[in-house]
Amino acid sequence: MTERLADDGSTRYQGRYRDPFGLKQTVGTFTTERTALRAATKAEGSVADGSWIDPRAGRITFAEYAMDVWLPARHLEVTTRAGYLSYLRNHFVPFFGAMPISRIMPSTVQAWISVAVDKGLSPRSIGKYHVMLHSVFARAVRDRLLAFNPCEDTELPKVVARKGRTLTPEEFASVLDEIPSRFRALVMTDIETGLRWGELVALRPRHLNFLRKTVTVEETIVEVSRKDSPTGERMIVKPYPKNDVSRTLRVSQDLLDVLAERIAELGLGRDDLLFPSREIAGGQPLSRATFNTRYWRPAVQRSGVDFNVRMHDLRHAHASWLLAGGADLKSVMERMGHAQIMTTQKYLHTLPDADDKALAAFESIRSRPAR
Repeated sequence: MTERLADDGSTRYQGRYRDPFGLKQTVGTFTTERTALRAATKAEGSVADGSWIDPRAGRITFAEYAMDVWLPARHLEVTTRAGYLSYLRNHFVPFFGAMPISRIMPSTVQAWISVAVDKGLSPRSIGKYHVMLHSVFARAVRDRLLAFNPCEDTELPKVVARKGRTLTPEEFASVLDEIPSRFRALVMTDIETGLRWGELVALRPRHLNFLRKTVTVEETIVEVSRKDSPTGERMIVKPYPKNDVSRTLRVSQDLLDVLAERIAELGLGRDDLLFPSREIAGGQPLSRATFNTRYWRPAVQRSGVDFNVRMHDLRHAHASWLLAGGADLKSVMERMGHAQIMTTQKYLHTLPDADDKALAAFESIRSRPAR
């Protein structure tokens, strides 16, 4: 407690206390000693029970905290970090950037939601961005900059789940017929293995075991923008696939024969990419965007398939075909490299005739004669 004279000659009392770091702080200046003491005692209590908030640190702006404190402290994969940088740059900093973080209220976050909806962002995207925003403020609460997370209880736009179509074997055959010959081995490998794009384009001859008829997934290649890349390169090779676990898949002899012919024709060495951007040994990784724009989408259009099919949908088709053919969930989960079986379950009953088959099975049991 300290006393000071005001300009009008009256006495003012300044409440003081020590923060969690042992530094002297003030809770303000008051007209009575009793009021100043009460405020200082309350501040000391907040230090003791862990609810103390640094009033000066709360002046840091959202942009400063998110870019200089929150993001550098995260241990993120390259693609996740690049995505967060993009979200901050395009969605959050333009709206929250100059605001002191302690002045951002739940109503401020709700206002951002309204702006995002008006700009045409999908409910699913808004929900994804909100998860990240919640994480920024949660860290600020732990750092004692905020007393509460303003993202709690935000009213988000409703996500309406739309049932997607799964490519049938007949439709896949139509698409494959339209794929340029140089990419058919890539597409055939994807439908038979269900690999993610990064895992597919990272395959090398050393990942094939022709005797055991297997493909081992132990690398992935991620593609990021140069400005968000930690190395300045667009294609980054990671020595482990998603979920950090390698896996080995059985494949058909027909596929192995196709890949063996490709290795021989291109003269690929053990460590060369199987599907490089140019048909040469030692080629560079194939860009997903380039392949989709120049080759995949035109092939789908020419095939006559009447719905939008992404290259990633071959992975969905692979899992759906396995389950429709009688494979058990656990085996499909391991083959797909899923961390949780709930992820695999979404591929159940997705083929167009799945409901007909289910009804036929029901009818066969119902009409079975009693014994």
